[in-house]
Amino acid sequence: MADSLYLSLWFSDFDEPELLPRTVRVLRQLPFSPAQDGVTYVAVHPVSWNEPTVLERRFRPGVPPEEAAGVAADLLHSDYAYVFEAYWDLWSLPDRGDQWVLQPTLVRFIAQGTEFEEGAAADTGHIQIDFGLDTSFLHEELSLTQETEQRVRSNVYKLVEFTAKVEKNAGATGRLLWSESEENLAQKLIARLQKVN
Repeated sequence: MADSLYLSLWFSDFDEPELLPRTVRVLRQLPFSPAQDGVTYVAVHPVSWNEPTVLERRFRPGVPPEEAAGVAADLLHSDYAYVFEAYWDLWSLPDRGDQWVLQPTLVRFIAQGTEFEEGAAADTGHIQIDFGLDTSFLHEELSLTQETEQRVRSNVYKLVEFTAKVEKNAGATGRLLWSESEENLAQKLIARLQKVN
């Protein structure tokens, strides 16, 4: 069954002056889709998710991470959250197709100030990356052919490479790849790929 997949990141310092620069460093690690390059959306949420946004902006075409962060810079508060949307290319099989295609897939970056939602970042991560459903990394609905295995491995490799680049280049002191059901993606993937051999 498909499950939402997240990467939570923690930093030794995530006070107001560090919030947007650290987020930009994380955003820079994403291999943006050439078809939808850059950050395509920014939203600023005050105090909690129950409050209406104080800023929302879409970018067509997308903008560099620094420019997207600059849009929110005047609204920098430790009790605010900042949402950035961007796309990367993952292999998928269209509904009525029999040919795999690389297509832009949404990734949402949520940077939470240390006082947002009463300090929820301590548990959920200063920056939480929402990859959407884990379908792109498992494709459990498909028969596992050699081509399906190659496409799944390619998508997983991109996820692992992104995670490693974030750890190396963005200064995170803690990270956790997790899903809503708390099932381990690595275990699900190993079980899935063992069916081929």
